[in-house]
Amino acid sequence: MMSAASRLRANPAAVAALAIIAALIALALIGPWFNPNNIESLDWANVAVPPGLSGAHWFGTDRLGRDLFARTLEGTRMSLMVGLVASIISLTVGIGYGAVAGYVGGRTDHLMMRFIEVLSGLPLIFFVIFLTVIFGRSQYFLFLAIGAVGWLTMARIVRGQTLSIRRREFIEAAVASGASSARIILRHVVPNLLGPVIVYATLTVPQIMLFESFLSFLGLGVQEPHASLGTLIAEGAGEMEAAPWILLVPGIALALLLLSLNILGDGLRDAFDVQER
Repeated sequence: MMSAASRLRANPAAVAALAIIAALIALALIGPWFNPNNIESLDWANVAVPPGLSGAHWFGTDRLGRDLFARTLEGTRMSLMVGLVASIISLTVGIGYGAVAGYVGGRTDHLMMRFIEVLSGLPLIFFVIFLTVIFGRSQYFLFLAIGAVGWLTMARIVRGQTLSIRRREFIEAAVASGASSARIILRHVVPNLLGPVIVYATLTVPQIMLFESFLSFLGLGVQEPHASLGTLIAEGAGEMEAAPWILLVPGIALALLLLSLNILGDGLRDAFDVQER
């Protein structure tokens, strides 16, 4: 039987998406070394200049003369950082919560799942907005706030997988050997959840990036002097008619990232699903 990696390599769309993601990450990390402009430098002689490979500003400039190439790379790095850090937080909480609920079962499982249902019925986006307004608009607190509300679906997925895993022979053998519940969850349950977790993590990152972009569009996300793709899109929306490239450049970068991550997530899901069957 082919491994998940082999099946993923046999999927041309997933391979192309992975290549695009790798290229964008490499460009975001290495690109500033080849660009003489930084995100804060103002070029008053070239204000709102359209993109051009022959000039000093490859992606053009905004209304303040700031280089869009440098700012788009900064926005890509920040959006990826938000997506990765917040996803790690949400996955950590969701895996721990769902594994405990699924393995312990009974009344504990019932109460824990009812708690998730209550939280799912709340408008969590307003909860994040409330937290950012009360505790300030720090980008680090933004990572924590988004990650803290993004774990509910992961907890449900992990709980369902744990319910099936706990009936397998190796779990019964671990129980018979006298292993504690915590040890069984950490050593036997969680490692067998890696397939669904990897798939869902790939799909969680673009969801969180889109969520952060929405908050930044409202002015509640990443603050100056830093920039995310969401803040750049918000700035470009006001110049859409007079200088459309200010909107199109970060918009295309965000669309490529989201589309590639979703295609890669679908490819991983297909690879792991076939392997499990």
